[in-house]
Amino acid sequence: MTIKLLAIGKTDNTHLQSLIEDYQKRLGFYIKFEFDIIPDLKKTKHLSEAQQKQKEGELILKKLHPTDLLILLDENGKQMDSVNFSNYLQKHMNSGIKQLVFVIGGPYGFSEVLYQKANGKLSLSKMTFSHQMIRLFVIEQLYRAFTILKNEPYHHR
Repeated sequence: MTIKLLAIGKTDNTHLQSLIEDYQKRLGFYIKFEFDIIPDLKKTKHLSEAQQKQKEGELILKKLHPTDLLILLDENGKQMDSVNFSNYLQKHMNSGIKQLVFVIGGPYGFSEVLYQKANGKLSLSKMTFSHQMIRLFVIEQLYRAFTILKNEPYHHR
């Protein structure tokens, strides 16, 4: 199985980017992982929130394969602790899917089309985080999940 993380817009904070790259490298020891950045939309001043979500949704949909399992990272999604998240990943790996795709939306969230296409929604917290920081948190939690599954000491129970 491949795990893919899709996000809108580049990370311009070099410290965050360095941490993201570190956890990506660590995660690569456990599973095939891809992090795909969709460039920010240009000329959004004249677009409504709905139009911006729709255009971003179209760009996200172009990155998906018909067999992908699509999980939106959404504030209204299901919350779970790290151990339950590791079990969630194990269940998907056991199911035989080829690619599990997590998506971090743009500043206004997701289009209705993406919500309809999604196989699920996850929330990392009831708190709001910047779109740049959430990337690090997702990749770190993926890494943590695999260390839990391998019974390695990174996660202290």
